Amino acid sequence: MTTPTRTAAELLVDCLAAQEIDRVFTVPGESFLAVLDALHERSDIETVVCRQEGGAAFMACADGAMAAAGKGRPGIAFVTRGPGATNASIGVHVAHQDSQPMILFVGDVARPMRDREGFQEINFEAFFGPICKWAARIDDPARVPEYVARAFSVAISGRPGPVVLALPEDMLCDPVDADLAPRPYAVRPAQAVCPDAMQAFFALLADAASPVAIIGGAGWNAKAREHFQAFAEEVGLPVATAFRRQDAIAPSSPVYAGNLGYGPNPQLVERVKTADLVIAIGARLGEATTDSYTVPTPEHPGQTLVHIHPDPDELGRVYRTDLALACSVDEFAEAAALWEDHAIIPFDAGAEANREWREWSTPKGSGKGYALDMAACLAAMRDKVPGDAIICNGAGNFAGWWHRYWHYAGYPGQLAPTAGAMGYGVPAAVAAALRYKDRTVIAVAGDGDFLMNGQELATAAQHGANMIVLVVDNGAYGTIRMHQEREYPARVSGTQLSNPDFAALGAAFGAWSATATTTDEFTAALDEALARTGLRLVHMKIDVEQLAASGATVSALRARS
Repeated sequence: MTTPTRTAAELLVDCLAAQEIDRVFTVPGESFLAVLDALHERSDIETVVCRQEGGAAFMACADGAMAAAGKGRPGIAFVTRGPGATNASIGVHVAHQDSQPMILFVGDVARPMRDREGFQEINFEAFFGPICKWAARIDDPARVPEYVARAFSVAISGRPGPVVLALPEDMLCDPVDADLAPRPYAVRPAQAVCPDAMQAFFALLADAASPVAIIGGAGWNAKAREHFQAFAEEVGLPVATAFRRQDAIAPSSPVYAGNLGYGPNPQLVERVKTADLVIAIGARLGEATTDSYTVPTPEHPGQTLVHIHPDPDELGRVYRTDLALACSVDEFAEAAALWEDHAIIPFDAGAEANREWREWSTPKGSGKGYALDMAACLAAMRDKVPGDAIICNGAGNFAGWWHRYWHYAGYPGQLAPTAGAMGYGVPAAVAAALRYKDRTVIAVAGDGDFLMNGQELATAAQHGANMIVLVVDNGAYGTIRMHQEREYPARVSGTQLSNPDFAALGAAFGAWSATATTTDEFTAALDEALARTGLRLVHMKIDVEQLAASGATVSALRARS
């Protein structure tokens, strides 16, 4: 009697279904046609067809970020070898620096072609190794369940991150026994919250005069958000969020102190610099959050640093740490909230820091006579857009307006790369719109940023994504222009842009679109966009003088120089 078989590709798809994966992002390639065929009959897994591998990888990264807020499953992307993999590498890099779970499957050359520099061949273990948690190649079809289970475990355990698995195209067609079952993955448990360490933490906090917490990052989820917010409010602890982690605490919290990163409230920066106790939870304390390792400094003289992180390798790696807790951040937050004998007299600093943040984050208009005033536009958004909207952005000074003025009430509510990658916003919004069909999803992009991955509007239209895109067009690579004006005033070189009509471009993709050159026109366009469904785009034409939400302008930078 003949033993029933299936292909390794079918087994791979069965493994994804067994791990409750319901969506994959891909740009098709001949190297994994067997996987596409295996997905053909699967109604339980949606195949989202993208237009460029960087866009597909960004969507998988964003999907993993949203999942990390709940169940923690990684985002999944399939791309082909060579050019496909190198295009997708930007998403892997972002997932790594952002500590987001993701698995990239790469169709590879057939096994007999290996090490001959076959067509589009790359050594993926060597290529991806430095920017992911694990890179491997599955040569034996019978080991597909083993590799997939390990990939899931690695991606979500400790400090979450990306995994890359190469799939030789001939291996995918090999037969395997039909009774070869998917293997469940195991989360590698972080160390349990140590009672003695918690007691030491509470003793440091009780002795502190001006403490501050910096939260958000690896392992942060809804449970961590709820419990740490409850604890911080109970003791009056000022809470700042790490760079682009602004949804880590509800903006309604009376102890929220604002966000660190680029263009933060100067009062918050001073608060962190003068704090006698800094409590970092989940955050790596990377370059962006700490303003090039100055807020606080790695040695932080006169300050005590408590660092809580799920990966022990992160503790003490850059910052001298006085008390290190290697544990799940949500378990730490719950333990802090439920600890009954901490004997901490509530601080007044939490309410004071919150008042400073509310003043800083209230848009009042620039008062400089701009036809389209970005601060006023954000005020209109605050009035009209649901508070739990998901705001997605890539990199550029344009994002600073939302970082300063938008209150990220939903969770997840902010999809933005801490790695500072351009082109992330539109793909992330596609992923968010497909994942959260009942919430408002808005991609905000600069003109240079949008044209990095604007082609994914085609993906949005094809898959019925319900989303709004705001393109902020100042005719320049604004962030670089800002630095250029500071270092080489009045010597503009390489930062000017000649742009298309973005509203017409949006319409070509099937979007409802409008152009706004004044604040009133933007407000009217926003009203119309919110009244509609489907794909919508507003082209916002602004003066290049509006370089940053912190008030930086071309003329001011030149004058300073």
